[in-house]
Amino acid sequence: MVKRSLEASLTGIQEAKRAFARKGWTQENLAAEVNLKTRQPIWRFFSGRPVERHTFIEICLILELNWREITTNPPAEFRELEEYAQPTVLDIDKLVQKVRSQRFDKIQDQCGILQLLDISRPVAINDIYIDVNILEEIASLQWLEITDLQNLDRKEFDRFGLGEVDEKQIPGTQAVKTYSKIRVLGKPGVGKTTFLQHLAIGCNQNAFAANQVPIFITLRNFAQESKITNDFSLLKYISQEFLASGIPDPSVIETLLNEGRVLLLLDGMDEVLNQQSNAVLNEIRRFSEKYHKNRFVATCRTAAQKLRLRGFTDVEIAPFTLEQIRAFAQKWFMVFSKTSQKDGQAQSVQFIQKLELDENWQFRQLVVTPLFLHLTCWVFHGKGKFPTKRTDFYKEGLDLLLGKWDEARGVERDDVYGGFLLSQKLKLFSQIAAATFEQGQYFFEQRIVEQYIGDYIDNLSNLPMDAEELQIESEAVLKSIEAQHGLLAERARGIFSFSYLAFQEYFTARKIVASHNLEAFGQALFGLVSHITDPHWREIFLLTATMLRSADSLVLLMKQQIDTLVAQDAYLQEFLTWASQKSRTIPTQSKDATVRAFYLALSRTPHIASHFALASSLDQGMFLDAALDDLLVECAIDGSQSFAHIHACGDAMSNILGIVLDVGLHKSLQQLSDQLPNSGQSQQRFELWSQTNYSAWAQQVNKTVINYRNINHEWQFSSEQEQEQVLQRYYDANQLLLDCLHSNCEVTAAIRQEIEATLLLPIKELEDREWQ
Repeated sequence: MVKRSLEASLTGIQEAKRAFARKGWTQENLAAEVNLKTRQPIWRFFSGRPVERHTFIEICLILELNWREITTNPPAEFRELEEYAQPTVLDIDKLVQKVRSQRFDKIQDQCGILQLLDISRPVAINDIYIDVNILEEIASLQWLEITDLQNLDRKEFDRFGLGEVDEKQIPGTQAVKTYSKIRVLGKPGVGKTTFLQHLAIGCNQNAFAANQVPIFITLRNFAQESKITNDFSLLKYISQEFLASGIPDPSVIETLLNEGRVLLLLDGMDEVLNQQSNAVLNEIRRFSEKYHKNRFVATCRTAAQKLRLRGFTDVEIAPFTLEQIRAFAQKWFMVFSKTSQKDGQAQSVQFIQKLELDENWQFRQLVVTPLFLHLTCWVFHGKGKFPTKRTDFYKEGLDLLLGKWDEARGVERDDVYGGFLLSQKLKLFSQIAAATFEQGQYFFEQRIVEQYIGDYIDNLSNLPMDAEELQIESEAVLKSIEAQHGLLAERARGIFSFSYLAFQEYFTARKIVASHNLEAFGQALFGLVSHITDPHWREIFLLTATMLRSADSLVLLMKQQIDTLVAQDAYLQEFLTWASQKSRTIPTQSKDATVRAFYLALSRTPHIASHFALASSLDQGMFLDAALDDLLVECAIDGSQSFAHIHACGDAMSNILGIVLDVGLHKSLQQLSDQLPNSGQSQQRFELWSQTNYSAWAQQVNKTVINYRNINHEWQFSSEQEQEQVLQRYYDANQLLLDCLHSNCEVTAAIRQEIEATLLLPIKELEDREWQ
């Protein structure tokens, strides 16, 4: 029978003391290295008293001694341990395969399925997993000036710091193959745990590291169990895992570790509570140094990267590319289709097509992480479209980050600002968002955001706090916000932003709505409306409109502000008057504002599709005017006397004659058409007509169109007065007002009808309507 304890011989004690002296340690240091609660076993070891067998061997390994040379009368039964300690190549390969076989079912059960949020059934990881890419440079560690970031376009904002701005990416498995000790960082919901599970399954199924034994450890579980026994030992924890898999001999895992045959996957460094984190980190450091031949992969949120691990290379998971988003959506809808895989495939195609529409660019910024991509697929799967009210989607996303995601996975975190109610946290974020957005800051220095946090804490506190205490508290709250849910993220050293611009805009709108609800005179809405020509504020208007209990006040203020944009310019008022008069000559079922929008756009050159956005339909008269305008543009082209060009004008004239109903206009256009040279005439007669008659003919076409259709006035907008720019801002603001009305906001029918009826009217007609 194998002895349960060993004791050192006299010569062994002397050799052990010399090795101990070379280390320069105390007995407490040695006890810590061996993961002992007290130094009593160390004292017994150096006193030649019996010591538990595994502890004796561990002490000898730490002191770099051969335990058989130190112990008194080593038993013959230990020959089996020697064989494990120095196995042949054939033996270790057989051992690896045997352990892999014994552990196969455990790894498949532990890592082979995913429990997706709000989904009632588990999903096989291979059915949904998409290979991730890795950034070898950590964006938040780079040194940048705040001025380097302030000029980013709002659509570039979310890409910065997420790996899409000139950063090299490599496949995740390649990074693990490249670095034997690697720590994978990432923001909440980016897929860190799933990546480790994928590695475990790949190893388990011989697709990756087939000569190693995969071991997956959730660090928060390790910390919780170790706290109970006050013994933070990875070796013992793994031995218990092996015991549950039918491998009772602890020497097996030590043999595998000594031979470098373990793939150790350590998930969630950031999920360990502060009071246990030092013990866990020290154990990981000690364990990875002692068994350095093995492959180690740990995960941690980017914000908690200051928890350094010696010898580990830090990398970061990159956001999904469009190709990865497409691949994920295809798998997702195939898995969750209620009918057939064919239907799932069709829905995934529909999802991507709608996602790529310009109107859904905000969703494209969010779905670069698996968490938000899953949420978006789930919503689309239920409704067949993206949410019309983005505020509801943003609220769901914020609920995830602020607790629902951790709660669903059973993660408990240290909460430095745990005294804050959820409503107080939301108010804090709203104040930071509104203050920074008002100043045009998508990015802000750490000291600035800490000042906002400090001001908020100071206002909450019933007792005054001195400046130093307030600064310390503000720093701690910022770190907690970043580490827990990542709503504020460090983009470069000392430079922060909201993790997504969509959330900064949402919280800004939320602050405006909250302020409006508390005010008697609507100053918050007046402040918002002052930004009506600033394209950066467009999303704030739309979000605010949908969040207000009643948007009547907002849309009326917007209408008043829009009309003042052109109120003082007599020439622009004349232009609007013409468009209004022209619209009244068109017997159409379209709304008057639609017709006015069409003629305002038609009179501007060059024609741009966005100019016609307000005009959603054409009747026959409007279609005729569009055709005539195109003809006049053709006639006005310099050097257009070529045969082909004049022939094209003749064809256009023939087509127009086919839709003209007015007898006088038809007769005049027919006479002009008859004046064009016949295609059968000689080249000499054609050139003679072009040189002598074309210019007068084109002018007569122009006069005829103006006389009968009242279009093609040569409106000349002054560059000195920036009339073209003012008109564009006026037009865009009207489009924004319409978009707000169509955004599912609460507006009474009478106000909605009045606004739509008075869009694009000159001031004189607006005043006449008010008088009436």
